[in-house]
Amino acid sequence: MSQSDSPDQLPCVLIADDDTAARLLVREALEQAGFSVVEAENGAQALSAFAEHNPEVVLLDVVMPEMDGFHACAEIRRLPGGANVPILMLTGLDDLESINKAYEAGATDFASKPINWLVLSHRVRYMLRMGRVFNEALTSKVRLSAAQRTARPGNWELDVGTGSWHWSDELYRLLGYEPNAVEPGQKPLLARVHPDDRKSVQQAFEQALSEQGFHEFDYRILLPDGATRYLYGQCQTVHGDDSRATLRLAGTVQDISERKQAQDQIAFLENYDRLTSLPNRILFNDRLEYAIKLAKRQKHMLALVVLGLDRFKRINDTLGHGVGDQLLQSVAQRILACIRETDAVTRGGPQTFDNLLARLGGDVFTLLLPGINHVDNAVKISRRILDVLSQAFHVGEQEAFITASIGISIYPDDGVDRETLLKNADAAMYHTKDAGGSNYQFYDKSMNAAALERLALENSLQKALERNELMLFYQPQVDIHTGAILGAEALIRWRHPELGMVAPDKFIPLAEETGLIVPIGEWVARTACAQNQAWQASGYPPLRMAINLSGRQFRQENLAESVESAIRSAGMDPRYLEVEITESIVMQNAETAVNTLRALKSKGLHIAMDDFGTGYSSLSYLKRFPIDVLKIDRSFIRDITTSPDDASITSAIIAMARSLDLDTVAEGVETEQQIVFLRQQGCRVVQGYYFSKPVPAGEFEVLLRSGFGGKIMAGKPG
Repeated sequence: MSQSDSPDQLPCVLIADDDTAARLLVREALEQAGFSVVEAENGAQALSAFAEHNPEVVLLDVVMPEMDGFHACAEIRRLPGGANVPILMLTGLDDLESINKAYEAGATDFASKPINWLVLSHRVRYMLRMGRVFNEALTSKVRLSAAQRTARPGNWELDVGTGSWHWSDELYRLLGYEPNAVEPGQKPLLARVHPDDRKSVQQAFEQALSEQGFHEFDYRILLPDGATRYLYGQCQTVHGDDSRATLRLAGTVQDISERKQAQDQIAFLENYDRLTSLPNRILFNDRLEYAIKLAKRQKHMLALVVLGLDRFKRINDTLGHGVGDQLLQSVAQRILACIRETDAVTRGGPQTFDNLLARLGGDVFTLLLPGINHVDNAVKISRRILDVLSQAFHVGEQEAFITASIGISIYPDDGVDRETLLKNADAAMYHTKDAGGSNYQFYDKSMNAAALERLALENSLQKALERNELMLFYQPQVDIHTGAILGAEALIRWRHPELGMVAPDKFIPLAEETGLIVPIGEWVARTACAQNQAWQASGYPPLRMAINLSGRQFRQENLAESVESAIRSAGMDPRYLEVEITESIVMQNAETAVNTLRALKSKGLHIAMDDFGTGYSSLSYLKRFPIDVLKIDRSFIRDITTSPDDASITSAIIAMARSLDLDTVAEGVETEQQIVFLRQQGCRVVQGYYFSKPVPAGEFEVLLRSGFGGKIMAGKPG
C-alpha cells in the first residue's frame, strides 16, 4: 500500500470461500495489514462482488458450492477489468493437476492450505504491487503509441537520380550525431545500426527502392556511449508518371525505446517467474510442447525432471517467508549453474536446444532435458543437483540446509504429451518424498496407482472428522511396583468405511502435510480430556491422560490457548493432562520451543519428552525445558536384556532423569525380563504389550477395574 492510500481508499481485496471461519481469518489478517475486504460465499457471489467493487486482488478457494474456484477464476477473466487483476487460488489440493488447472483457468498464483496468515498479507501486498506495475506497463504502452503519433520524428529524403541525401536535425540526434557532423547517406546510417540488424536494414532499403508502396521496419542502433536505441522506420517510394523512374525515397524515423521496454516488461511478467526470473509455467509448457514435437520428428528421447524441496514449509514457518524467498532464489541459481556446466552432456544433436529450468510455483522446479542420448544423462544431472543443494545455504545471518526430491519421466516411454509427462514426473517426485526424500526416482506405472490411492485417502481424511470416523484408543501406563494404572496414552485410530482400520503411519504424515493435523489434534485433546473426566466421574481413581503433539501443532501460535480450551470444556483439572512432544521437534528451534513449553506449563499441565534418546538434544537445553517426564524410546527397551549398549543407555537416561528430578516412562515393554531390569534401575512407570495393547475406551475401563497386580507379582522374585 502506498503512503497516499487514505482510509477511504484502501486497496480492495475480494475473498471467496464457503468456510466462514476461513473468511474471517483472512479478513482480520488483511484488514490489519491495511486492506479493505469484500467477502463472497461461493463463485457466483464472487462474480457479482467483483463487478460491484472492482477489487485490486482476488483470493478464491477452489472447492465451493454452486461455482468452484476454477470456474469463477475463468469467468472473472472475462469481466470488464478482470483480465489483468491478480488472482490467488487457495486450496488444500496440493497436487500438480490442481495447480495446472488453476493456472489454466487464469490464476496468477496458487497457495496450499493451511495459510500462514502473517505471510498471506505480505503475499497479497506483493501481488498488488506487481498488478499495479503490470497495469502501469500496459498504460505506458497505450500512451507511448499515442505519443508516437504526435511526436516529431526524424525524417530523410533520397534523390535517387542524383544520389543526394537530406537528414533533418532530429534524425542526426536519433542516430547519435551532431547536426551536419557527417555527410548524410546510407554508410553513416549503417555505421550506427546494430551488427545483428545491419543485413535486414539493407534488405529493407533495397526492397523500398524496387517495390512501389509503403514500407516499415524496426531496428536497433548502437550509440557512441554503448547504449542501444530502438528505432521504427517508415518510407515511401515516389515514382514518375511512367511508373518506372523513381524520383525519390522519403522516410521518417521514431525512437521507440520506451515502447520496447514496456513491451519487454509485459512479456517478462507474462512468461517469467517474478521471484527467481526463471521461465514460469506458461513459457515452460510452450517450450515443452515444442521439445516434444522436435523429439518426435528426430526420434530422440527427452527427460522431464520435477524437483520439490523437502520440508520447505518448515523453513517458511520457522525462519519466515522472506528467508524462504531468498532461499528459493539461491536454489534457482545453484541449479542454473549446475545445468550450464552439464549442458553439453545432454545434447543429442545439432537441432536440440539448451536445458531449460523453470519454476512452477512454491518450491517446485522443472527441468527440461531435450535430445538426451540415454537415461543416464538424466541421472548424472540429477545427482549433481542433489549434491550442490546439499551444501549449506547462507541467507543473511541464517544458515539453512535443504534437500530435494526429484522425479523423472522420459519421452516417449512415460508419455508422448505434455500433460502425461508432467503428471508422471510429479508422481515420481512424490514417490521420492514418501521414500524419505533427498534422492531421485524414475517414473514407474505403479506410481499412478499409488498416487490415486493417496489422493483418495486425502479426500477421505478431509471428511473423516465430520463423519465421526476417527476414534481414540488408550494404552495404560502402569506402576511397575503395584500394577496400578497411573495414566493412559491416547492414540488416534481411523475406521474407514471401506478400507477398515487405517494404520496411523499411513494417515498421520498425510494429515501433517495437508495441515489437517491441526483440527485433528484439537479433536484429540477435547476427546481425551472428556473421556478422562468421564472416568473420574464414574468413580475411578484419577489418572494422567497423555496426548501427542505434532510438529505443525507445536508451531501454532495459539497452541497453549487451544489446549487450555480442551481442558476447560471437559471440566478437568489440568494436572491430569500430559502433552507429549518429541525431542527432534523441540530442537528444530530450541529458543522458540522453550517459550512454547513454558506457555503450556503455565496452564498447569504436565509435559513429557517422547522418544527420548533418539534425537539430538543437549543436556543444557534439557535443563532449560520445563518438562516433567522423559519417555524412553522403545528402540532401547527392546534389547535391554541382550544388548549391553542399550542397557547402558537406558540406565543412563533413568539416572539422568533422577538427577534432574524428572519421572521416566519406558515404552514398548513386552517381556518379564524387561520389567525386572527396569525395576532394578529405578524406573517406576512402564507401558507396552506386556500389559496391554492400545484398546478402545470400553475395554480400557475393564482394565481400570482389574489392574495388573497379578502380572506384577508374577514378575517379582519369590
